[in-house]
Amino acid sequence: MEKQKTDKKDNSIVLFNQKQVRRHWDDEKEIWYFSVVDVIEILTESPRPRKYWNALKTKLSEEGSQLSQKLGQLKMKSSDGKFYKTDVADTENILRLIQSIPSPKAEPFKLWLAKVGHERIEETEDPELAFDRAMQTYLKKGYSKEWINQRLKSIEIRKELTDEWQTRGVKEGLEYAILTDEITKAWADKSIKEYKNFKNLKKQNLRDNMTNLELVLNMLAEASTTEISKKQQPKNLNQNKLVAQKGGNAAKQARISIEKQTGESIISSQNARYLQNKEKKKLK
Repeated sequence: MEKQKTDKKDNSIVLFNQKQVRRHWDDEKEIWYFSVVDVIEILTESPRPRKYWNALKTKLSEEGSQLSQKLGQLKMKSSDGKFYKTDVADTENILRLIQSIPSPKAEPFKLWLAKVGHERIEETEDPELAFDRAMQTYLKKGYSKEWINQRLKSIEIRKELTDEWQTRGVKEGLEYAILTDEITKAWADKSIKEYKNFKNLKKQNLRDNMTNLELVLNMLAEASTTEISKKQQPKNLNQNKLVAQKGGNAAKQARISIEKQTGESIISSQNARYLQNKEKKKLK
């Protein structure tokens, strides 16, 4: 599989085995949407991909699949230069769709999904495997061992925080995201979205694009939030927000102190590409 991406946030194109798949970036939801018909055409090589897709939708519906209900429609530029409404799906649902297509070209994806599923089951039984795999993944991407050690420690601290939130009745998903945003705004003076925009990120994980010092302060903010929560035992989301702000402010004081000593802002526009290039230069 060969991919090449453009930097445009909407109506951009990704190359898939030298064939175009139209996509659209939803800045609000931070999600890529891909043209279903384009994916169908590439995997099936059907001369009439829309007809193939309509037949597949009917078949999936008869089998009880809710996939078609999770799709949306967006206007996308066609080969004639005009914009037409077309079915689109996010990454998760595109992968679900691929599993339903009987095509040799879909097999590598199906094998990969099975492998990932198997690894996740193994990691539930032995959590250390998740850290080992994360270490190998980061090394392959070109991060330094020092940075990786910080990142793995940050995962441990994050888990302790989410365990504490679970104890306090915080709901996984939206409420976790709200509280994480409160912590980040408190210590970095930026919301997660603002922080990601500052680093020129889209779907990428913010922590994977932090410098060592940013990671340390983020860990301090989350560890402080955990300890304050244990002492104050917040009862609802608003009380948890106050705790998150206090935890973030503890790290903010450390950030301000360091910035006064160095004369430089810790909040950096540097992202993973910069960190990896820096490591490559060190190795030369």
